[in-house]
Amino acid sequence: MRTASWVILAIVGALTMLGSMASCYVAYRSAGDEQIGSESLSQIAGGNPERATALRARRGTAAAYAAGFATLFLAITLRPYRRGDTWAWWALLAGAVMMSAMILLRVPLLDTRAGAGAGLITLVVVGLALALDARRLRSAARPAAPPS
Repeated sequence: MRTASWVILAIVGALTMLGSMASCYVAYRSAGDEQIGSESLSQIAGGNPERATALRARRGTAAAYAAGFATLFLAITLRPYRRGDTWAWWALLAGAVMMSAMILLRVPLLDTRAGAGAGLITLVVVGLALALDARRLRSAARPAAPPS
């Protein structure tokens, strides 16, 4: 189960990295008029190029933070978590819960579900992957036997 756990977590990290790279491409290089909700970027910007640039820059910043999260997530998954370090289990859980909670706050605070599914799916998949190796928490809680 430990192997399945870290492989699933590595896939989550890799997909997060790919998604952030795609979002960064759209923000910085896409020549098209991207759709934001039911309106296009040019409609939202109202012909103001500075406003369009600011919206693209915000998307680029979000993509950068997602890439940073994915990098740390993968670094923890592929070394300390795979090695069996208990702190890595907790670190991955804390990161996934915090990221997902902040994404899901858009539902009550902004009254929109757009994008909330990604946060929920990430939380569920990471939670299931960590549950596959929850046994490491029990073994870490047992005190070491005194030397004989």
